[in-house]
Amino acid sequence: MNPWLPTSPCTPPGCATHEGPARGPLPAAVLLFAGCALTLTGALTAPLALLLGPAPRERLIRAWARGVVRAFGVQVRVVGRPDAHRGGPGVLVVANHVSWLDIPLIAAVCPGRMLAKSDIRHWPVLGALATLGGTLFVERERLRALPAAVHAIASALRGGGRVVVFPEGSTWCGRGPGGRFRPAAFQAAIDAGATVQPVRVRYLGAPAGHRVPAGAAAFVGDDPLAVSLWRVVRAAGLTAEIVVLPPIPAGSVRDRRALARLAQSTVASDSANLPAESVHH
Repeated sequence: MNPWLPTSPCTPPGCATHEGPARGPLPAAVLLFAGCALTLTGALTAPLALLLGPAPRERLIRAWARGVVRAFGVQVRVVGRPDAHRGGPGVLVVANHVSWLDIPLIAAVCPGRMLAKSDIRHWPVLGALATLGGTLFVERERLRALPAAVHAIASALRGGGRVVVFPEGSTWCGRGPGGRFRPAAFQAAIDAGATVQPVRVRYLGAPAGHRVPAGAAAFVGDDPLAVSLWRVVRAAGLTAEIVVLPPIPAGSVRDRRALARLAQSTVASDSANLPAESVHH
């Protein structure tokens, strides 16, 4: 079985549904235009951002990414903060994968080079933005591409960079346990002596005043991107939550499979210790 082609049981009809309050077509269209316009602005101005120093560029990326999520009508809730990087090998950020919204949501907190399937390179607007952002593309259909992808991740980490990976290898709707974390990227972290930073992504709705997992944000199966975009902007009361979990120090786990299991259990656990006063919007 090709490790870059895991399968998820989630389907658009079964999982990507919205049961809460909905916006009317006109307000939703305004949000869709605003979100797409801000995304396009990011793609067009990305070359100018490369002229900035690392610290101001990261601040700009964080602000822009948060603005993209908010522009699509989704509130943002962040719990915890990533540790400041103090030189040496970089950080491998690993997260569960629910939606295309995961990408700007994580960039709003832990911006870094994304690992993505090669066909994203050809997506309109987003493909150009991903390329300019230094995305590491992998041909998931080719098993022989796996060692080269691991080497590319390890090289970026050795250089002190931050690399963002979705180890499940596919999107899951977020209403169940999710998929198994594939170990390949964790081998790159071991090779580079890099810290692993787990984060958990959730999308919550508010039907009848109760916070529950929201299917509106799920981008699963053969769901067309345009349909997913429209579903997100129609869903009122949607909140994107990202929880920054305790980092796993470099070298604490030597085996890539054990490291993948530890990161997966950390992301899945609701009992991880978080710093006080860590919630911000």
